[in-house]
Amino acid sequence: MHAFDSHGTGLQLSHNHTFREEADRTVPTEAATGSASQSEADAAIDAMQAGGCAILPLDVAYAIVGTTEPAIRRIFAAKGRSYEKPSGMFATWEMSREIHVMDADRHAIAQVIVEEYRLPFSIVAPFRADHPLLRAVDPFVLQNSTKAGTLDMLINAGKWHDAVARRALARGIAVFGSSANRSLTGSKYRLADIEPEIREAAAFAIDGGTSRYANAEGKSSTIVDFREFRLIRRGVCCERLTEIFQDRFGIALKD
Repeated sequence: MHAFDSHGTGLQLSHNHTFREEADRTVPTEAATGSASQSEADAAIDAMQAGGCAILPLDVAYAIVGTTEPAIRRIFAAKGRSYEKPSGMFATWEMSREIHVMDADRHAIAQVIVEEYRLPFSIVAPFRADHPLLRAVDPFVLQNSTKAGTLDMLINAGKWHDAVARRALARGIAVFGSSANRSLTGSKYRLADIEPEIREAAAFAIDGGTSRYANAEGKSSTIVDFREFRLIRRGVCCERLTEIFQDRFGIALKD
């Protein structure tokens, strides 16, 4: 498995398919900020296009993602995740605007949260199945990344998330996955803390240090159903997001 250390040690190949452990090094949360290179994002996408999974450091938590049926099956199996819980899609607010079927005012809310408040969140809404990006998705992958006619798109979750989402879009690829942890055990915020079975499922990984929004509760992104402004999951920044919806837009998010 290829493990890229974004702190400058370069791309490394592990012949025993396990990560190089760095539990003795303390990495500040600021390590998850800054910019990600196009070449690193492309390397992750290359691994996914070859049928593998990639583990990536997001501001909300580490994620394990893929683009093909074998990769998505591997993710569900390694996590012990029920197929009743669909994968989420890496996206930007611009991608949501193109793919999600929502009124213009709802798209404007997403844009404001990203551009003015710079917070991560996930949007659940109906989607355009005829969008070129989704038409190219394997049917098994799309089936297990949508539910009841809706698609969950993760927005603004940090430099690696944004770089991979934008490069994947440029290459005509959709990236899907979920948090890099065994199901119902809580999100992981350092590469070294991810369970062995999750690590071994990945062909590629980036060590980005500690996730920006690491927390003791194991929370990941906050998920909002934009059809009726309902909280599907209270995750990181939920309190601030709730305030913004109420104070800026006069919307009380429902539980």
